[in-house]
Amino acid sequence: MGTADGMLAEARESLGLSGRPNVITREYAERHGDEFLEAAWCDMAVTYWARRSDNVEAVLPGGDRAYTVWHAQDFQKIDRWFTGTTENVDDAEPGDIVFFDWGTSNTIGAIDHVGVVEKALGGGRVQTIEANTDDACKRRVRSSSVIAGYGRPDYASSHWTEEIVKKLPELSRGATGEHVQTLRALLLARSHPEIGEVDGPFDTEVELAVRAVQVWGRVTPDGIVGPQTWPVLLRVH
Repeated sequence: MGTADGMLAEARESLGLSGRPNVITREYAERHGDEFLEAAWCDMAVTYWARRSDNVEAVLPGGDRAYTVWHAQDFQKIDRWFTGTTENVDDAEPGDIVFFDWGTSNTIGAIDHVGVVEKALGGGRVQTIEANTDDACKRRVRSSSVIAGYGRPDYASSHWTEEIVKKLPELSRGATGEHVQTLRALLLARSHPEIGEVDGPFDTEVELAVRAVQVWGRVTPDGIVGPQTWPVLLRVH
């Protein structure tokens, strides 16, 4: 299983590629037919980068894609789709697969184009790497007005986190001990200075901070740190 860094490294290798047929369309056409040699290649490029970085399972949950609408639907089916609101775009992460509608809707069926997020810039903007933009592979800066949404691949870091989470207990208000110290340290690292020091119990301030992190991570804000919340706290991006 690959990583977001690997996906982006492959995308950067394609920067400057232009015209068609090219190495990306030829590689796709070898598997799916010569009609793809001269076809729009934005999603063929995402497929190419995923295959070369060992990210097929994460980035292509429905298999190879050249058609952006189907690709977005693949993420929607596995509940890893985020609509392109300004708030959601601000939460985009490097390696997310971002889909565009030049008609400025958030409708999956209207999607025209796709790229990969390189960096979230704030203010509803992201820096991307996109193929088939002016028939070339280039960096772009896009705003939420043209972003229909994005899919979040389940990169290898998620599987690494799962192994750690299996060893962690469920914590709630009143708990004490070394795992609570770990929790407090993670909350401090996520800009919650109001909880004070690392040493201490799972008190009201910790619970409020946990709920805030849960809202940010889009998990149930119940104030309990379990298998849904530990991965949010341990997220590496």
